[in-house]
Amino acid sequence: MTNEPVLVIGGTGKTGRRVVAGLKERGVAVRVASRSSEQRFDWLDESTWGPALEGVGAVYAVPLEGVAVSRSFTGLARRSGVRRIVLLSARGVDVPGYYENGEAADEEKTAGEEAGVASHLQGEHAVRDSGLEWTILRPGWFAQNFSEGLFLDALLAGELRLPVADGAATFVDLEDVAAVAVAALTEDGHTGQVYEMSGPRAVNLETAVAEIAEATGRPIRYVPVTVDRFTAELRQEGLSAEDAELWAAALNPIRGGLEAKVSDGVRRALGRDPRDFAEFVKDAADAGAWRG
Repeated sequence: MTNEPVLVIGGTGKTGRRVVAGLKERGVAVRVASRSSEQRFDWLDESTWGPALEGVGAVYAVPLEGVAVSRSFTGLARRSGVRRIVLLSARGVDVPGYYENGEAADEEKTAGEEAGVASHLQGEHAVRDSGLEWTILRPGWFAQNFSEGLFLDALLAGELRLPVADGAATFVDLEDVAAVAVAALTEDGHTGQVYEMSGPRAVNLETAVAEIAEATGRPIRYVPVTVDRFTAELRQEGLSAEDAELWAAALNPIRGGLEAKVSDGVRRALGRDPRDFAEFVKDAADAGAWRG
């Protein structure tokens, strides 16, 4: 790549800020863009696209949930002189029924999740057909869901209640996701690659919570609940019925054993094994993630 800056869309988010840090460590100029950044970017406001794309050589694109990266965007990127794009997608979006709940697979309960999956696939198609050098990242569940969101409040309260029974996941460390993104943005050899990423071993929720409890000395436990109980509890906390169902549907791949798969994207991209969940727990505990 040249010395032109890299545009990081979603540069203040979980993956984006790590990609920004990784690029800066390599001495690469970075343009951080989001709805709240100095360089404003909003997927729903096309007037913000052109200024963000002006003069950049590569783009890291984090789509808005349920909104596809469009051909309008990739076309504008190409006309603006962008040569390379790295898209954050998700594992399982190319597998029919990956997010379906076998106990309640009616259209009303799965429509929202199907729309999210469709937007990822539409974005992937737009990137593939863009004429740019493209790379697609498909990470599984993030290890940092335990330390930065989703599960954090429950862990701090001492009890994580989820409808996944003894399901396991190969939680991928966001440091690995970002490292693959940085490599794809700055190195040759990644064009046309789809990197499905995971950690090196499957960890069930009981084990994951136990490892965090041991590392922190906090009394934390995992409690499996039914889908109906889970959604009812979310609604009691103020979530809408639709959002509660979407949350439950997102967990179906763990409950169904699909997220226990070990994927080779980190090794193919970086030539090394991905970070283990235990490494993530140690580093997060040392950084005070669960001090409350």
